[in-house]
Amino acid sequence: MTSTRGRIAALLGAVAVVAGTTLATPATPAAATDRPGGGITGQAPCPDAPEFTCGTLTVPLDHSGAVPGTLDLAVAVGGNTKAPKGDLLFLSGGPGQASVPTVRQMAGKLEPVLKDYRLVMYDQRGTGRGALQCPGLQEDMGSSDLAVPRRQSIADCAAALGPNARFYSTADTVADIDLLRRALGARRLTLDGVSYGTIVAERYAFAHPSRVARLVLDSVAPPGGFDPLDLAAMPATARVLRAACQATGCTTDPAADLAATVRRYGNGAQVLSALTGFEFIDPDFGGVPEALHEAAAGQPAKLQDLFDLVHQVVDAAPAEDLSQGLHSATICADARFPWGGTDTPVEGRAAALERTRQRLTAEQTWPYDPATATGLGSLLVCLDWPREPVPPLPPAHRKLPNVPVLLLGGDRDIATPYELLYEQAKLAHDPQIVIVPGAAHSVQNRAANPAGRQAVYDFLLK
Repeated sequence: MTSTRGRIAALLGAVAVVAGTTLATPATPAAATDRPGGGITGQAPCPDAPEFTCGTLTVPLDHSGAVPGTLDLAVAVGGNTKAPKGDLLFLSGGPGQASVPTVRQMAGKLEPVLKDYRLVMYDQRGTGRGALQCPGLQEDMGSSDLAVPRRQSIADCAAALGPNARFYSTADTVADIDLLRRALGARRLTLDGVSYGTIVAERYAFAHPSRVARLVLDSVAPPGGFDPLDLAAMPATARVLRAACQATGCTTDPAADLAATVRRYGNGAQVLSALTGFEFIDPDFGGVPEALHEAAAGQPAKLQDLFDLVHQVVDAAPAEDLSQGLHSATICADARFPWGGTDTPVEGRAAALERTRQRLTAEQTWPYDPATATGLGSLLVCLDWPREPVPPLPPAHRKLPNVPVLLLGGDRDIATPYELLYEQAKLAHDPQIVIVPGAAHSVQNRAANPAGRQAVYDFLLK
């Protein structure tokens, strides 16, 4: 996964919706309002979107209560308090991406359903105005989690976050969402998640099945978290590049050239990171086949230009937009690596990773190589992350609640390829699947083809 996978487009259309009002009084016993999360405070028109009401949800740092402290999460809510279909909570990606600053733009994408739903967005713990700050890691990785950071940046980040880093897992976010639901006075939520947001939506549905009305899963990732080896993205790269090449009339085989490039330069992690970023620039991957063809022949200048372009245009991001500190804390708490979880002693992790590299086959990783799979940025961050307790994952084959589920993907998505979508569809009782031709990652936000957004409207208005 790259954090780039979960980024909302900067150039979203804007639209005004119903005028902001105060938020609903929580439909909970009076005693509940005495606890963190019992209400939303500081309500006022959002500074950049006055048609929405902004406020603060205060949640426990540690939902178990063992460690004291609270966190303030920014919330933005539309004014349609009488929405007949209730609250629609949009979950952005990363992990680490802020949501509230994009509320007006997201309303533009969802405008056809906002007479029936009240749009809600909130900044996940550790993001936005409360972003976890790791300056070195932010400089090294920006919005990519495949870029390889300096080991000192990893150490500095882990030291800055300290033992509280363990309270930024997806399980903590799920618990925050249920407090948000109560504060909104909602019996059930409709969840619309993109990329990492699909993980959060699925995990909330597992934890609170009776509190979910519908699920929209866009650019779908597994509820157990992204594969730190990214073994789905590697073969998908060949499929995507060849499809884009055919659509644009190129005359080379970009997959074969990619394989030759990785063999020549040993730069598979850098190439995969760049390609998952480039799909945000151009889902037809214009110029990429040529760059790979020349690199395979020993002329890497155009490929280096591609690396530089993606870093400048896509990956560079401040923590307030996408926090690498939060991203690292969440991935290291959630994921299961070749060495196990982050509760595994640090001393034995590198050896376990090397054993995994030796077992990986060319078939699993082509057109990359096994060293690519074991050399990706997020995996390396967590290789050296301090040992900490990790929350349990949901059972691998647990079914989602029996509610309507739409799974949306693009056939040019390398970051969360549609092979993952079809696997996750098996968890739904009666899934609706829409693959949008020519679309890359984050279909609702970025696809030129409107078919995906129309599918969302039709699904939500049923």
